[in-house]
Amino acid sequence: MTLLALTGGIASGKSTISRMLAERGAVVVDADAIVREVQSPGSPVLDAIVAEFGDDVLRPDGSLDRPALGARVFGHPDRLAALNAIVHPAVRDESHRRFRAAFADAPDAVVVYDVPLLAEARGTGEWDLVVVAHAPAEQRVQRLIEQRGFVEADARARIAAQAGDDERLALADVVIDTTGDLDATRRQVDELWERLTGR
Repeated sequence: MTLLALTGGIASGKSTISRMLAERGAVVVDADAIVREVQSPGSPVLDAIVAEFGDDVLRPDGSLDRPALGARVFGHPDRLAALNAIVHPAVRDESHRRFRAAFADAPDAVVVYDVPLLAEARGTGEWDLVVVAHAPAEQRVQRLIEQRGFVEADARARIAAQAGDDERLALADVVIDTTGDLDATRRQVDELWERLTGR
């Protein structure tokens, strides 16, 4: 029974590492996917968001207009804190439910919590291991521009809005350096998997 938190800044290669761990048999609990689920139409979380931020954060079909909400909170720490106070407890509760279900299903499972905002949410203490996907900010800016079509200013703003590299690295038990090619990342994931499973 191993509970591992996997974190990393935007464009750090975290999703690639998560996918590689899943291929090796880990159960991945994706925090971003849970965020989307708890904010689905009709949910108490979405109702609370609308009460806090107004009806204009909804699309015509009643779903959350993420860009509209993002525009409200981005660069406004007090508004972001209000949003996090609504969303984080619901995400934490659902995540823990999934951890329990995974271990009930397979007591010796390796469960990976894929969580971009571990440093920001101050989530430490419950993990057997914290793994940080790491690439320097300049390389991540280039990835956002080349792979996701960001303009440079937006890429830099997104990176600046997250925890700094030093803050994330301070949480790490294991750092997976993603500055190299996929094979280099894969070798590090293999080493981690051997450590986790004793093989």
